Amino acid sequence: MSKPGVVLFAHGARDPKWSEPFESLAARFAALEPDVPLSLAYLDFMTPDLPGAVRALVAKGCDAITIVPAFLGVGGHVRRDVPEIVEALSREHPGVAFRIASALGEEASVQDAMARASVAAAKA
Repeated sequence: MSKPGVVLFAHGARDPKWSEPFESLAARFAALEPDVPLSLAYLDFMTPDLPGAVRALVAKGCDAITIVPAFLGVGGHVRRDVPEIVEALSREHPGVAFRIASALGEEASVQDAMARASVAAAKA
């Protein structure tokens, strides 16, 4: 039986406050799925990076890791960078099954929530 793990993967920024919504998202995930190990990772400027987050999950015994790109859309980072990093991670961790989920911003439920928040902001 495999042990799943999840990496919430965001771009990163120089301003440490930028990560607060992603930390909140990670906490909400943990509240919904307390038995699924989750790591938060960043592409640039912040730590841990994706390899570091994956290593932490592997150390916890995870052998099926889903990377969830916390991006609004699919650009070069999601289309090129993430698959390249995951390919290298697959070589580093041959016993781990990796899956890259859709970018969060492409999910209808996320778009619906953002539309509702936009309507609420317009009415405020």
